[in-house]
Amino acid sequence: MDRITVLDRDSLAFPPINTARHQPDGLLAAGGDLSIDRLVAAYRQGIFPWYEEGQPILWWSPDPRAVLYPADLRITRSLGKLLRQNRYEVTLDRDFDAVIEACSQPRSYAEGTWISPEMMVAYRALHREGIAHSVECYIEGELSGGLYGIGLGRMFFGESMFHHRRDASKIAFAHLVRLLASLGCPMIDCQISNLHLTSLGATTIPREVFADYLNTHAASEGITWQSLPRALPAW
Repeated sequence: MDRITVLDRDSLAFPPINTARHQPDGLLAAGGDLSIDRLVAAYRQGIFPWYEEGQPILWWSPDPRAVLYPADLRITRSLGKLLRQNRYEVTLDRDFDAVIEACSQPRSYAEGTWISPEMMVAYRALHREGIAHSVECYIEGELSGGLYGIGLGRMFFGESMFHHRRDASKIAFAHLVRLLASLGCPMIDCQISNLHLTSLGATTIPREVFADYLNTHAASEGITWQSLPRALPAW
């Protein structure tokens, strides 16, 4: 088996993404750190960290890549009904800490969580720098669902979602997609495909195609998140 590249803490360089392993799909490198500069460099190249507590930091760039084009968002009849009822409030960056904390909690359908305390510290630092963002869904005044991810240029890189009430995360996601579409975001990175993402309209594209989008749309200039309204308009 080929040895995996171990990153140098003194360098932000990653190996080319086309050298990532096929098994496990997309494993590219290990080590390094979760500094702001390294994380930004990673996302701009289509690389993200994903590992369990007790493991070294593992860096991934899977092929194919799961993405959602805003125009392909799938609104089911039941979700559409909820959106039109407008019995909720959706906000942007109101409570990033609470969202990532909720996303880090164990799920009934999975053992453990990959959002370790080290990851939470790193993404909270990204949020303070205006790079990581959260969307919150409040129902009857309580935080009931939401998501967080990374915004670079006109790209958004989704990281994790949670819900305490049925479809609350889908409500938050639908509002985010509509907002991003209005701002010229060409696609949302969903990383790895699963049935939940597919049900929302996500698809997969070759890694090299995804990299081309990043080269065009993940530049330093793009969406000015700080100027966006904190309360997103009703559906």
